[in-house]
Amino acid sequence: MHEISLCLSAMELIEQQARQHGAKRVTAVWLEIGALSCIEEHALRFSFASAAHHTLAEGCQLEIEYLPARAWCWTCSMSVLIEKHDEGCPQCGGHQLRVESGDSLRLKQLEVE
Repeated sequence: MHEISLCLSAMELIEQQARQHGAKRVTAVWLEIGALSCIEEHALRFSFASAAHHTLAEGCQLEIEYLPARAWCWTCSMSVLIEKHDEGCPQCGGHQLRVESGDSLRLKQLEVE
């Protein structure tokens, strides 16, 4: 379960940004998750709540947005959107794809008091 280490790292960044801006409390966090990130939402939510315990973000609302992945198809020379690692090119059906984005977790926005 790599979600806990991701959440602990994210919480360090959240705390740093909140304190830097003089926040007393983080009320909401928005995360973007790439389709190829292999992050399980239930595990992420559980890990986030655990990581937020005794921080400025304890009890905050967690909003998650899923983003499709972008890949370059070597067969048809097109940049395409994909949802899974083993998916073929939606243009030509080829499987020679180089992932360009969509395999990460990104802290998008914080709401603070």
